[in-house]
Amino acid sequence: MPRVTKSLSAKKKHKKVLSATKGQYGARSRLYKTAKQANIKSLQYAFRDRKNRKRSMRALWISRINASTRMLGTSYSRFVNSLSKKNIILDRKILSDIAIHDSATFKKIVDISTK
Repeated sequence: MPRVTKSLSAKKKHKKVLSATKGQYGARSRLYKTAKQANIKSLQYAFRDRKNRKRSMRALWISRINASTRMLGTSYSRFVNSLSKKNIILDRKILSDIAIHDSATFKKIVDISTK
């Protein structure tokens, strides 16, 4: 039986890792061992920051709603509490969008919820 080397599969694996770290500084994009470590770390950061993006977007929506409700004479917490008491089901993303782009509709929502 002929001898088989793993050069083809190793080359493919190395190329995959090096292409994933393309654009990184120094050895992180050139040397396989360092690139592999950098790639693993970058995937960890990507996983973590997908969660953090959701967190920061929610905080942004809340601050936008709070700013809009304060201009209408109430606070965010009172507004959200009155929405839940009236069984008005609008999530923060939609409320934020309405507050920015359609202030007349947002004013009606605030009026309905606070009555």
